[in-house]
Amino acid sequence: MKIYHGLDDFVRLNYAVVTSGTFDGVHLGHQKILARLIEIARRHQGESVVLTFWPHPRLVLHPEEDTLKLLNTFEEKAELMKEAGINHLVRIPFTKEFSNYTSEEFIRKVLVETLGTRKLVIGYDHRFGRNREGSFEQLMANAPKYGFEVEEIPRQDVDHVGVSSTRIRNALAVGDIQTATHFLGRPYSITGRVIHGDKLGRILGFPTANIEIDSKFKLIPADGIYAVTVDHEHHRYKGMMYIGNRPAVAGTHHGLEVNIFDFNRDIYGDDITVHFHDRIREDSMFQDLEDLKRQLANDKEETLRRLEHIKLNK
Repeated sequence: MKIYHGLDDFVRLNYAVVTSGTFDGVHLGHQKILARLIEIARRHQGESVVLTFWPHPRLVLHPEEDTLKLLNTFEEKAELMKEAGINHLVRIPFTKEFSNYTSEEFIRKVLVETLGTRKLVIGYDHRFGRNREGSFEQLMANAPKYGFEVEEIPRQDVDHVGVSSTRIRNALAVGDIQTATHFLGRPYSITGRVIHGDKLGRILGFPTANIEIDSKFKLIPADGIYAVTVDHEHHRYKGMMYIGNRPAVAGTHHGLEVNIFDFNRDIYGDDITVHFHDRIREDSMFQDLEDLKRQLANDKEETLRRLEHIKLNK
């Protein structure tokens, strides 16, 4: 897959099959669009193109809404697009100037003149252009003039509930990992660098890798203990993750740390990816460190039980 950080370097294609959107999460609804995009491209010996925007449009158009958290960093999104089989991923820098493109300008300048769009695949109720004025109906009206076809993917329902990035964010915000997994079609994950902590976990017999996340916009699930798997250097391990400020020891710093089972290596400075499979419990206060240590032993036992079905074949 080729990645473009803007439109300037893109060479117009003979038969581009295109979709556009923020694709935060690359959830089941997004996956249906991508699968259809690839299917059409293969049928016509064309190439699949995904247009996405960074920063997220809401961060530019409504900077006062600084609470927005995203399911993917751009790098995570790109990896998911690559795994899906997309040929070209174009990251358009979203600015106020770009937001003033009319829907007509977007169709002509971006879709037609730059990309060479022959087929456009969009999701249910897709809007584009200045003030979100563009619609499926407008695309259908303009398509013959510019020589491309438009296909709208019907709303993707899972258990009769509409899939959306917002619904997944809301689930993770309360620690509902199973709902998030259901709509994503895979476990939610975070990637970060292992940094030094205060070594309390080692004292308790549960050494942890403290994780630093590069993006301040990456959504972190609700505080608590989680059953997870951890990827490091092409190997996968089971573990349990803690998110919180450690009230049991009067902590004040909100952190993320993971106890990786059957693992004893120095990985400071390395990147690891944590996949969330289930929530074990909420964060809690304890009478003393011995009480906390007993609870951690119970947490590990419960984590192993919930991860019994996970095969470590990576």
